[in-house]
Amino acid sequence: MKKWIIFTSLIVSAYISNAQATSSANQNVGLVLNNAIGITFVSSGTSTGATVSMPFTTVSDYANGVVSADQQLRVQSNVHFNVSVQSNSQNFSYSGTVTPSPTISVASVLQMLVSANGTGGSLSYTSYSSIPSGTATIINWGSPGGNQTFSVRYMATPGFSMPGGTYTTNIIYTATQP
Repeated sequence: MKKWIIFTSLIVSAYISNAQATSSANQNVGLVLNNAIGITFVSSGTSTGATVSMPFTTVSDYANGVVSADQQLRVQSNVHFNVSVQSNSQNFSYSGTVTPSPTISVASVLQMLVSANGTGGSLSYTSYSSIPSGTATIINWGSPGGNQTFSVRYMATPGFSMPGGTYTTNIIYTATQP
């Protein structure tokens, strides 16, 4: 008997694609923002402004008062804000030769006004007003932003009742978010 051997061939073809394989991953990123506020003097870039010197050298200075140059401040806030002003003391500190030291009320001699407003807020102190030892709001509902500026100007009118010497007080500006 004859045996036949049959060979079969199997042809296997592979399809090779030129397409790139891709894969992706994703992630949520959450920002946790807290309200933030800062107030600085533009000239120094810090919360401490330069000393404002107001010399009285003539009789006219004593009779009519002396006015300072504008002092510009910047508020940076991510929400609306208010700005208040106050003196750190009811009375000036005195340095001079008179003893006992004279006691002079800040509110009776020193006044200020808001001379420029770039905050978008409403103003009080649009004319010269006394600076209290308690807080007084000078800007209400300023607009959020990183460069909200305003300027103040001081006027001192001591009259002729104060002896010579140097009288100082610290004026404090406070920015708050309502």
